[in-house]
This record gives sequence, C-alpha cells and structure tokens, in this order.
Amino acid sequence: MTEAGEQVQLVRDAAFVRLGPDGDLHGVRGTAPDGLFLRDARHLSRWRLTVDGTTPTTLMPSAAATADTATCVLTPAGTRDEPPAYAVFRRQTLTATTLTEHLRFVSNRPEPVTAHLDLTADADFADLFELRADDRHYAKPDAVHRVHTTDDGVRFEYRRAEWHAQTTVACRPAPDAVTEAQEGPTARTLRWRLRLDGHAEAELHLTVRARPHGMPSHIPQAPRTDRKQLPEQADDLARAIDQGLADLDLLTVLATGVDGEDVFVPAAGIPWFLTLFGRDSLITSYFLLPYRPGPAAATLSALAATQGQRHDAFSGEQPGRIVHEIRHGELSHFRQVPFGRYYRTVDATPLFLVLLHAHYETTGDRSLAVRLEPHARRAVDWMLTDGGINDHGYLVYTPDPNGLINQNWKDSPNAICFTDGTQAEGPIAVSEAQGYAYDALTRTARLAHEVWGDEAYAARLRDLAVPLRHRFLRDFWMPGADFPALALDGEGRQVDALASDAGHLLWSGILDTEHARTVGRRLLRPDFFSGWAIRTLASGQRPYHPLSYHRGSAWPHDNALIALGLARHGLADEVRTLGAGLIAAAAGYGYRLPEVLAGYDRAATASPVPYPHSCSPQAWAAATPLALRTAIEQVGV
Repeated sequence: MTEAGEQVQLVRDAAFVRLGPDGDLHGVRGTAPDGLFLRDARHLSRWRLTVDGTTPTTLMPSAAATADTATCVLTPAGTRDEPPAYAVFRRQTLTATTLTEHLRFVSNRPEPVTAHLDLTADADFADLFELRADDRHYAKPDAVHRVHTTDDGVRFEYRRAEWHAQTTVACRPAPDAVTEAQEGPTARTLRWRLRLDGHAEAELHLTVRARPHGMPSHIPQAPRTDRKQLPEQADDLARAIDQGLADLDLLTVLATGVDGEDVFVPAAGIPWFLTLFGRDSLITSYFLLPYRPGPAAATLSALAATQGQRHDAFSGEQPGRIVHEIRHGELSHFRQVPFGRYYRTVDATPLFLVLLHAHYETTGDRSLAVRLEPHARRAVDWMLTDGGINDHGYLVYTPDPNGLINQNWKDSPNAICFTDGTQAEGPIAVSEAQGYAYDALTRTARLAHEVWGDEAYAARLRDLAVPLRHRFLRDFWMPGADFPALALDGEGRQVDALASDAGHLLWSGILDTEHARTVGRRLLRPDFFSGWAIRTLASGQRPYHPLSYHRGSAWPHDNALIALGLARHGLADEVRTLGAGLIAAAAGYGYRLPEVLAGYDRAATASPVPYPHSCSPQAWAAATPLALRTAIEQVGV
C-alpha cells in the first residue's frame, strides 16, 4: 500500500500520528505516510482493529476533537434486520512519546454477547527519508528487528550497531493471546474475548510508548499560548491569526541554545519537517516578532549553537555558515544522508543577521545582539568568503548531487529555470538572496554602530552594501521585461523566468523606490496574481505549471514577504488586493493556510484548489496572517 485515503493528524510536543478514518494504521509510504512519528522515525507502522473476524464498519469517521485527540465509532457487521450487537467507541490521544487508546464496547442487546477483538500491530522504525516517494533504498547492514511478548502486550525493538529504538504496547486488560500475524515477520496480533452483559459496557486501554534512539529521559514541555476567545464578530484575518498561533504552538519543538540552555523554536512543518530549519524558523520568527518576540530569540540562539565550525564537503558545513536543517534519524546518524546537520543553504546566514538586528530594533533589548556578536561576525565572514561575495560579487551556491540541487527557498531540482524551462547551472546567484545579503550588511552595520561600538566595522559593512546594491541593478535587471532576473547562472547569464522572488527585493530594500514600485505593480497583474495569491512563476511561460511545487504554485509565506515589501514602498492598493486574496484563501481552508496553494485562477473555483502534497500545518504559512496584519497596519489599509 503506497497511498492513504483521508487521514486524521494529531500533533503534540514534537510527535505526530497520522491515522486512517477508522483510527487504523496500514504502513503507508509515499507522499502521505501514516504512523506514529518521533525524531524522524516511524515508531508504529501498523495498528489494525478487527471485530468478530471482520473489518468493522465505520459509523462515524475519525475526527480530531482537539489537536491531540481523535474519536470514531465502529461496529461489527450488521443489517437493517439484524443490527450490530454492539458498538465500539474509539478514542486516541497523543502525548510527547505516547499514543493512548481507549476502546469502549457498548452492548446494543438485552442478552449477553461476546466481542471477539483482534489488534494487529507492528513497528518498522522506518526513517522518514525511506518513506518518501522517490524510490530510494538504503543499505542497513546488521540491522535486527526483534519482537517480545510481555505480560501485558508486546515490545518491538530495532538495533543497528549503537542505534537502538523500541516501541512497547501495554494493554489493560492484558490480551488473551499474542500470535504472529501474516502482515509481516514482526507483526503481532493481540486477541481478546470481551463479555458484554445486556446493554452493558466493557473497556480496553492501550498504551503505545516510543523510545527513539538518543531521546532525552526528560523532555520539557513547550509553552502554550494563552489565546483569548475570539468574539463571534471577529473578521477573517483575526480568525486566521488565531488558527496560525494555535498551529505554531503545535509546531514548537525543543532545541539547545548557544549556552546549552533549552529553547523552544518553530519547526518547519508536518509531516516531513518537524525539526529546526534555518530559513523556515528564521522567517517564521520574523513574522511573529512584532507580536511574540520569544521565538526569534530562541531561534537565533539555537542556530548560533549549530553555526558551522569547519569545512565538511558531505554536509556543506563551513565556518560561520548557518545550518539549513537538523535531523535525528537513523540514516542521518550513519551519514547515509547528509541531513544530520545540513548546511547547504544560501540564505539562512544572511537571514540570521537580518533577524538579529530586527529583534534588537523591535524589542530595544541589546542583550541578545551583544551575546551573539561573535556569531554575527562569523556569519558576515562566511558571506564574504565561502558564501561567494568576495570572489563572485554575490552569494552563490553550487548544486549538491547528494542533497539539494537548489539551495534557496525554491529548493526543488528544476525551480531556478530559464523561460524555456532549463535549470540553471552553478555557481548560481539567486536574486532574493542578494537582497537578503544587502539587508544583512546594512543591519549588521547598525548593530556595530549602535550596540557593539565598532564604527570601523560598521563603515566596512556599509562600504560592502552600497556597491552590492549598485551592481545588483546592473546585472539582474532585464530591460526588455522591465523586471529582475530570477538568478545569474555560473556564466553570469540572466536566468530570465519571471518569478515571485522579485517581490522579496522590495522587502530587503536592495531596489530603489522606482524599480521596487515597478516590480510591485507587475506582481499584481493577472499572470502573476491568481486572485488568491501571487504565483511562484508567472503563467504563460513554458515552465509554468499550476501544480508544480515551485514553478506555478503559490506560497503564503512568499506572498507575506511580498506584502511586507509592498508596504515598505507605500503600495497600499497592492497590499489591500494581495491581503484580501490571501485572507479569502485562508477562510477557504478553515483559516489554516497550507504550505502551498495550487496556482489556478480564482475565477475557476469558489475556494482555492489544494496543492496535493502540501505540509499542513506549516510554520511560515501559519505565521503569514500576522505578517499580513503588519503590512496592512503599515499602509493604513
């Protein structure tokens, strides 16, 4: 089985479970895997209930009563003339490392009846990277799966060299029998015979505990936001903000700060990215900053703690470089994938500097900027040296055949393309990263002047920023299109696809007002703006596809940065138009903006067409409504 039907997702404290509509798990792989997940591994892959020898009928499909609890109602087979003898009320709840299940059997008949219950369970301990739909296979020499029957259930274990993970299933009452199951060599079926007196009830309590490799024995719980009850007359933006804050609570994960302290940071998204991500966590924290500055301070501390120290070609680590992502899974541990600490991102380092200054500017608190001064200086050094500014004039990246081909926010393999669809070849200088670099240099110069008391360093950074701005306009602006190029390729050619990245240039300030307003107005024309949001690529170009991840879809966070850029340059009408489209899109999704929207025009459907593989919830999408509020307030719309 490779795909799932409608799934119910529960999230709590860096763990998540994706269940079928009947509460079962089937070991699904591909774009929508099911299971219990923690620290980049699946700790429960099969969890299938049968009653009286058959799959039960689902009277009420599984639905999330809260973010961490789902309920459904099942029955054994029955007909109109012979209705089911009993019903099963199934309640499943997730905590940090534990899935608990409460089964309540309710007799529908006056005479006694016996319920025959089988529960088939298995734990494949698959790494998330194994579950993706890319047909990759990874050798696992000496890996051993073991299953142990216990007094009250079963224990699954997985060992490979020093790697050890386990999942236990404890039952109350204990099963009458535990037998091997045909679903696989480690699958086990737990069996019960439960007597129900006439119109009486019986209960079964199941507890699944995951113990990932390297999991701390004590896990502090992430703080929860105390949000006020929304009034009935609350507008759609307020409702989207409220849902976004609730989602960000779910996506908050534990990390280690620069001085070894526990910090809680926004993870990127579910299912693939429930971990610290440099770019995603930084931008999410930036959106939150005027309203909740805590995540910015935590994210900066965590990223400073993992800042590159040496050169490592496998992971892309370089001195001063800010990490792209951190993984805890088996394949990362054994360096079969480079993502344990993966550094190949061109933009996390300048964004680190942008957020550091923005935190000081917003809060007035100098202490974080003082504490992280050495890390900021190392980040600047990286931009100038390994980042490419000294040698190439710009921040550049070289495609990584073992990791990411593209290393900006549009990181799918074909995203940085010419108008004929050809992928650019490196070293690649993407446009938005140059804006981030310019902003980083100017903001860090202000920190040097106002906080660190180093006027010589401030002057040096300003002297780097000004010519970067001038040559960017010279090299990237396409006079024929009256629009900036998406990138420069390794030969210095303009990568001429018309792309949304240009909107980030308004936010960073690298364009002068005249050119910025030209770009801002262009992005609201119909080939870019779908009515819901600005597309990643303008329609009408050969590579455009409304269901492509980065070549025609629309991303809420991308639009949020554009909205902030429009507001920076006083384009109030454009902010109003874009904000209205995004807020309407949020309302169409129950006020939860997904990671990506399909690029179809608003006139085609009453609500936005979903992108089929979108993460949801996703952090920077969840924070987008707050960025919209900031942009709207800046222009007084």
